[in-house]
Parts: sequence; structure tokens; C-alpha cells
Amino acid sequence: MSDKWQAGHELMVSMMGPQFAAAVEGAANADNFGADIARLAIEFPFGSVWGRPGLDRRSRSIAVIASLITQGMPNELKNHVRFGLNNGLTPVELQEILIQVLPYVGFPAIAEATTSVIEVLRERGLDGGVKTAAENKTL
Repeated sequence: MSDKWQAGHELMVSMMGPQFAAAVEGAANADNFGADIARLAIEFPFGSVWGRPGLDRRSRSIAVIASLITQGMPNELKNHVRFGLNNGLTPVELQEILIQVLPYVGFPAIAEATTSVIEVLRERGLDGGVKTAAENKTL
């Protein structure tokens, strides 16, 4: 096990929990398609980038969430909203990230991202009963 793997493992456990870390590590240790990608995910973003000095995890979560919104990656966004909540972000701050990104990506992208955020907030019991645009029949 490399130093990058160990650092990535420790970060994943502390930020996402042991079950998530075990799932990613299981995929990395499998002898099939995608194993190398999972291994790189542990060693590069988690083992090398997330643990760097200069930004705390909360700030890194903000940057990643904003980036995923701009890329239109709803499933990965959901994961990072979960991680962001674990890193101390609040629902109000998540809404402010959506608002901050809005002028740069437009309403359609924000509508999609808002759905992802609401779904995660709902999982955590933090949605306050808000409905997605599709549930409100506005999309």
C-alpha cells in the first residue's frame, strides 16, 4: 500500500465513512474493468489533492460542488453534496453556492443541480419539505 493510498483511505473514512471507503477500495482491488480508475481515485484526488494544506475540507467541498454544477454532473454532485454536508456545509450555504454559480451557467443547469441538492437534503431530513421543479411540474 502506497503513502497516497493510505492518505486517500484515511481521508475517505473520515469524510465519507468506512462503508463508502470500503466500496471504493473493493472496486480498486477487484480484478476487472474499472479497478485502475478506482485506484487512481483513491490515490490522486483523495490521497494527493484533498489532503493538501491551504484550504480546509469545507472550502474544498465548495470548489468541487461549484465545479460539478458547471459540468452538469448530477450523480457526482450528489456525492459531493453529501461530502460537503459531512464537511460542515449547511443547506443555506448549498443554496448560496447554487445562486453564486447561476449567472455563469444559467437557470437550466441550476434547475438540474437544485434537484440533486434537494434529493440529498431529503435523504438527510434537511429539505424542509421543498419540492423539486419536476415535482412542482415547472420542468
